[in-house]
Amino acid sequence: MLWAHPMNTRAPSLKSLFVVSMIDVLGFGVLIPLVPYMAREYGAGPALTTAILGSYSLCQLLAAPVWGRLSDRYGRRPILMSSLAGACLSYVILGFADNPWIVLASRMLAGFMAGNLSAAFAYASDVSTPQTRARSMGMVGAAIGIGFMLGIPIGGILSGDHAQSANFLWPAVVSASLSLVALALVKFRLPESHVKREAAVPGAADRTDEFAPSRVGPIALLRQRPRLMFIAGAALLVTTAQGILEATFALWALSRFNAGPRTVAFALFGAALVAVVMQGGLVRVLVPRLGERRLAHAGVLCYVAGLLLVGVAGNSLTAAALGLLCCGAGMGAFSPSASALASRQSHGGDRGAVMGTYQSATSLARVIGPFIGVPMFELWGANSPFIAAACITAPAALLIWRSQSRGTADMESSGS
Repeated sequence: MLWAHPMNTRAPSLKSLFVVSMIDVLGFGVLIPLVPYMAREYGAGPALTTAILGSYSLCQLLAAPVWGRLSDRYGRRPILMSSLAGACLSYVILGFADNPWIVLASRMLAGFMAGNLSAAFAYASDVSTPQTRARSMGMVGAAIGIGFMLGIPIGGILSGDHAQSANFLWPAVVSASLSLVALALVKFRLPESHVKREAAVPGAADRTDEFAPSRVGPIALLRQRPRLMFIAGAALLVTTAQGILEATFALWALSRFNAGPRTVAFALFGAALVAVVMQGGLVRVLVPRLGERRLAHAGVLCYVAGLLLVGVAGNSLTAAALGLLCCGAGMGAFSPSASALASRQSHGGDRGAVMGTYQSATSLARVIGPFIGVPMFELWGANSPFIAAACITAPAALLIWRSQSRGTADMESSGS
């Protein structure tokens, strides 16, 4: 099938997509500060806790390229609706969980459905011009950040601030309800961005090879497009560090200050708020002045500084808070810049496949993060995961530079 986007629906489409993306991720944010406490409540050991934390992203990793390709073939709208319905079911299962294995099953289903973010990014790219693409990606990134940001305190408030008596039912109920709201919004307010190109472009039917959805797998796609490979590699490193931070921060706060879910939630809320401000506002000002590559570099360096501050904070709340704020600013600068750079690597009708492949890198990172962070926390102490995360993040700056070098462009041209 061949496609083009309806230019006259761009502004309302982006507004609706913003709300849908925000709600889609909110359910994930609700559970971020709760999972370590849930695992502890149901008697899960470190290995099972790590599996619960990593299962969501593992399934998202497997699903992202699938959802992206399906959205290239059938359109963005039906994919978003199907996955939101599945997410709602996962939260219902979680609400009835009474042992860690049901929690694990619910997180796996939720992760598979969360692969739809590749379709959301592809939608934003569909309704954007090359000049506004970074802004649109930043808007979707901001929506994801807001959903994550709001979900964290909601989860903390609904579950309480006592580690021994945390309530997990209400967060699940709220997440399921919000998924239904997002589903209704897609149904009634979000027009399809991926309409048949033959109907809009005379003679497009003769250019099937140029605009047909990609049938190449993620690994082959990365080999064909070295620029995308380096960008995805940078995102893999940065998001692995983020996964380490998210997986171990509650454990760190519990060990240092005996903090409950509410305290952890509001600490992470502060970092997410900074990221949202960066993605939703400052990126629009900084990209025209610095460019996407330089802004991505700055984001990597800021994130490294934040992780190091948390790692050496010890019992200092001030140092830890400053480190979290730096992490938020770094991720807010890096994420939309890298997403925009990745979207530029699409050719014709394979934007969903490209963004699905890119999303797979970030999902893989969120699988790797807990499996690095939690064992390090257990073996080498509370600060070791953050120092390791800083070391993992730093090479991402080199990969972003490599993705934009002339040598990479020549390599891609010779391989195509």
